[in-house]
Amino acid sequence: MIVALMNLFRACWRPSSNQHARAGSDAAGRQDGLLWYKDTGQHVNGEFSMAVVQANNLLEDQCQIESGSLSFLDSGPYGTFVGVYDGHGGPETACYINDHLFHNLKRFASEQNSMSADVLKKAYEATEDGFFSVVTKQWPVKPQIAAVGSCCLVGVICGGILYVANVGDSRVVLGRHVKATGEVLAVQLSAEHNVSIESMRKELQSMHPEDKHIVVLKHNVWRVKGLIQVCRSIGDAYLKKSEFNREPLYAKFRLREPFHKPILSSEPSISVQSLQPHDQFLIFASDGLWEHLTNQEAVEIVHSNPCSGSARRLIKAALQEAAKKREMRYSDLKKIDRGVRRHFHDDITVIVVFLDSSLVSRASTYRGPSVSLRGGGVNLRSNTLAPYASQM
Repeated sequence: MIVALMNLFRACWRPSSNQHARAGSDAAGRQDGLLWYKDTGQHVNGEFSMAVVQANNLLEDQCQIESGSLSFLDSGPYGTFVGVYDGHGGPETACYINDHLFHNLKRFASEQNSMSADVLKKAYEATEDGFFSVVTKQWPVKPQIAAVGSCCLVGVICGGILYVANVGDSRVVLGRHVKATGEVLAVQLSAEHNVSIESMRKELQSMHPEDKHIVVLKHNVWRVKGLIQVCRSIGDAYLKKSEFNREPLYAKFRLREPFHKPILSSEPSISVQSLQPHDQFLIFASDGLWEHLTNQEAVEIVHSNPCSGSARRLIKAALQEAAKKREMRYSDLKKIDRGVRRHFHDDITVIVVFLDSSLVSRASTYRGPSVSLRGGGVNLRSNTLAPYASQM
């Protein structure tokens, strides 16, 4: 069990799943303090840019881009998969998603010999079920894993179609060229599941009419049962299965009254749309970016600069805003180490996917360049795993 858990943590800090990428090379991305970045790369449908900045002591954000085959069949389909996984309570769920969601998607795409909303839905379900199996196995020795979860934002570009699936409050924004004005318009494509949004509070209240305290305003922040802001996630077993909401789980996570149906949901909101020639790029990011930049501000930063370095540029703009809000210099903020840095901003993940219309319009049988890359973080030394092992 200890070995399995240590392997799970080591998987989180692997900078790339590309077997041809060398550590420290541009193929695997580069590390600059708490910032990891891959300024530019090529996917089936154009270019991409990735960046991750760490704020938590353990990086809770995970991300990946996979381009090429979207199934285990030689016949395809082929395309680009983007995933942003914003963990909470720890990195375990986000790491698990990073290791299993794309594999699950390929399995169901192989069964159906195509890409579809149903493939995405089944991939989410299988990933949730798989992580619950991990929770069940680790519960006797590490019960706090029941209080770990993750938001999960996925985009798939295949045969000129964009599929977006989301649970939680990460966001994808499209940059769309407006021919009449020459401007680029920001179009939000993902639905967010955070109870700070009134419609989400009403949805939860309608699903739990018997519970007058299903959402609680606590310290001027709306939270589900006074505990968590997101109402959909992967993981968070303590709010989905009552057998995990009891001792020895920490008292702060335990509810006073037993519940008989899941409080949180893992069902993704899914949208499907045809990409148009005037659709120029997509910005996938965890909520750490959107806390500091509006959709339009982010789109204009990407549009008004070269493609290379777009993700890193967005993170810098967000950190400059974070520093400004605390009346400090950006250069001083960058000197603050992980852990303490969380008081100033969250972990932030950004993947910018540029859309070459001549490539996007090609059939899903077009193979294009094969890419498999994961965002990195500050690597853990082996002895930093000791506190987790000792809990066992």
